[in-house]
Amino acid sequence: MGIRRTAGGGGGGVDLLSERAAMMREAVQQSQSITDNMVSILGSFDHRLSALETAMRPTQIRTHAIRRAHENIDKTLKAADVILGQFDLYRQAETKILKGPHEDLESYLKAIEQLRSNVKFFSNNKSFKSSDGVLSHSNTLLAKAISKLEEEFKHLLSSYSKAIEPDRLFECLPNSLRPSAGSPGDQASGKNPSSNSHAEHDNNGTENAVYTPPTLIPPRVLPLLRDLAQQMIQAGHQQQLVKIYRDARSPVLEESLRKLGVEKLSKDDVQKMQWEVLEAKIGNWIHFMRIAVKLLFAGERKVCDQIFEGFDSLRDQCFAEVTMGSVAVLLSFGDAIAKSKRSPEKLFVLLDMYEIMRELHSEIEELFQGKACNEIRESAFGLTKRLAQTAQETFSDFEEAVEKDATKTAVSDGTVHPLTSYVINYVKFLFDYQSTLKQLFQEFENGEESNSQLASVTMRIMQALQTNLDGKSKQYKDLSLTHLFLMNNIHYMVRSVRRSEAKDLLGDDWVQRHRRIVQQHANQYKRIAWAKILQCLSIQGLTSSGGSGSVGGVDGQNSSGVSRAIVKDRLRIFNSQFEELHQRQTQWTVPDTELRESLRLAVAEVLLPAYRSFIKRFGPLVDNGKNPQKYIRFTAEDLEHMLGEFFEGKTVNDPKR
Repeated sequence: MGIRRTAGGGGGGVDLLSERAAMMREAVQQSQSITDNMVSILGSFDHRLSALETAMRPTQIRTHAIRRAHENIDKTLKAADVILGQFDLYRQAETKILKGPHEDLESYLKAIEQLRSNVKFFSNNKSFKSSDGVLSHSNTLLAKAISKLEEEFKHLLSSYSKAIEPDRLFECLPNSLRPSAGSPGDQASGKNPSSNSHAEHDNNGTENAVYTPPTLIPPRVLPLLRDLAQQMIQAGHQQQLVKIYRDARSPVLEESLRKLGVEKLSKDDVQKMQWEVLEAKIGNWIHFMRIAVKLLFAGERKVCDQIFEGFDSLRDQCFAEVTMGSVAVLLSFGDAIAKSKRSPEKLFVLLDMYEIMRELHSEIEELFQGKACNEIRESAFGLTKRLAQTAQETFSDFEEAVEKDATKTAVSDGTVHPLTSYVINYVKFLFDYQSTLKQLFQEFENGEESNSQLASVTMRIMQALQTNLDGKSKQYKDLSLTHLFLMNNIHYMVRSVRRSEAKDLLGDDWVQRHRRIVQQHANQYKRIAWAKILQCLSIQGLTSSGGSGSVGGVDGQNSSGVSRAIVKDRLRIFNSQFEELHQRQTQWTVPDTELRESLRLAVAEVLLPAYRSFIKRFGPLVDNGKNPQKYIRFTAEDLEHMLGEFFEGKTVNDPKR
């Protein structure tokens, strides 16, 4: 499309546009030229930079290589410093180790640590050409160092391991168990003091008393021993450590017990001993067991725990090794008693021994813990079982022995038989051991409650005693003395039960039943002993014809139908029989005061009224004759006085009272 030219414009407008167009074209051309020049210049720069970079690359490579060389040199110098430092540490450690640990143990132990660090360093840097030689020297030196440590440990432990004197041990006991004088057995439990000691035990609980284990090694030494032990363990010398520890401590522990009085006795030794000697040794053994477990073994365990802290199995092994011999000596005596010939008197010492083992059970379990102590622990618990078994068998033996006791020693005066007092004392002792017996019965549970078992045992023993007494009573030719004997003995049983804890166990029924038996024997005694003499005072047979006529109206003359001769004969027989009864029965004994007075009164209540009545009615017949005193020899008061002398146990040669 063209541009329309105006008629009046001529060529001026076009020219103007053309000029402008030409100018714009020229400007565009100049801009293009500048752009081309800039592109050309920039291209030239790029080419020059590339050339420059190419020219500088060798320099950069050399600079980087130099820098890396410097770094390698620094690393090498540092490594050399470390190696030289290790050599320096080795020389320092060597100097200290060659001096030995005795002067400065702390520095010596530090030197060993330095040496171990040195060995580790060269083991990890085997590329260093001298590392093998250095390692060899270091290990040799380390072995020497550990050897010196062993010597130091042994020296230090031996120097401070001393036997404990008995007096020091007694000071660690509660006041109630400290011996006041003489041997430690003075305070131990034996048969005779057992009632007191066990009453104390049951009431106060000696297991709650305070025991203070002695200091076996000074506290300041223990950290040193611990450090030495740790170094030896770290070096793998556990077994050497155990041996050193055992060899140092075990004899000291055994010596402490020997000083205390502990003896190594076999079953044969025990069997040959007199009972009194053996009983005393058992009492001592009970005391020794307390001291050994609560003081010596407890103190030894404390030392072990501190020296071998953090090494449980080694700690238990060392403790087992040290105590094994001492425990064996103590338990062997207990085993010898448990396995020796059974006898009734041994029951109480067996119960004493069983009780102390029960008392120490938890402490033995705590002290002898761990696999290494299994054998010791089981030995102790095995002894407890054996003592319980033997005690139970002794129970049965005693019951049988009581029933079958064939003692020929008769008590001529009808008093309490030694067997009765022995058995009753035996039963009373049983009740001092109630808590112990309860434990013992539980060892052999048969479904019966322990109190019922004790009651059953007690009743059987009492019945066995009665059976035996019945047999012994038949030895008497005088039947009245038979009943007096049974009355005395069963009364003793009843009275003893009523005054002891056995009453609660046996019950009121038992007491009342046996009181009736006592009364029955008393009645039988009166009937048999006094029947004949009372017959003399009877009115039967007084008439000359032998009738039983009345004797009323006696006025100093012959009574109607009464024979003076028969009255005289009756009085003569009465006098003779009463004197005979008096002579014999003043030698008989009723040991219980109350029972004795009761029996005298029962006889007097029958005899005196009968005598008074007879003399009142028939005395005038004799009084009116010759020598009346020949027939009426006693007044009622004389008889009463003489009855007061019955059952006193007088000997034949005692003067008349």
